[in-house]
Amino acid sequence: MQIKQFTFNPFQENTFIIYAENKEAIIIDPGFYEKREQDIFFDFINKNELNPIALLNTHAHIDHVLGNNVVVSEFNIPYYLHSLDVPVLESVKNYAHLYGFQSYLESPNPTNYLEEGKSIFLNNKEIKVLFTPGHSPGHVVFYLPEDNIVINGDVLFKGSFGRVDLPGGDLETLKKSIHEVMFSLPEETLVYCGHGPETTIGEEKRSNYILSF
Repeated sequence: MQIKQFTFNPFQENTFIIYAENKEAIIIDPGFYEKREQDIFFDFINKNELNPIALLNTHAHIDHVLGNNVVVSEFNIPYYLHSLDVPVLESVKNYAHLYGFQSYLESPNPTNYLEEGKSIFLNNKEIKVLFTPGHSPGHVVFYLPEDNIVINGDVLFKGSFGRVDLPGGDLETLKKSIHEVMFSLPEETLVYCGHGPETTIGEEKRSNYILSF
């Protein structure tokens, strides 16, 4: 399994493509907005002859869904989101212009809902869905046990954690998600974050300042 990370939009959001030897790919949190960013994203897919089969969102804040419309329109693939984040997704069109995204293309509604304990498969490799609310009501992370990788959106960051001052955010809920879900993963698990560099579960269990709350 290979992972390609891009950093897009003024929020410096990390977008991911997971792809397998058979060229099937899953797109996670497409945050591209400008034409230049869109070209970078699609050039990578085309040059590597990838075949996207699904779009997944860890959550539905604006910086993680800016490219949803284009991805679904281009590839006609199923779109997965947790049901509790649908109101978050629907609200984006009401405030996008306030952040300078005047040409925001409204995301379609999800065709499939992510649930705790469910799995998605890419070329027979399992991607587990883990429910991690707190940053948003329906936040999930995607855990690849065979590869010791978790794509965790805005739950954990290197030395930090997701903000909780947005609608639907809650510090105690986020702390529970981090301590009971994220920190239960093997310490060597590589954590890909929604912003900033990657880290490991072990490093964050030792040093993340969530431990002081």
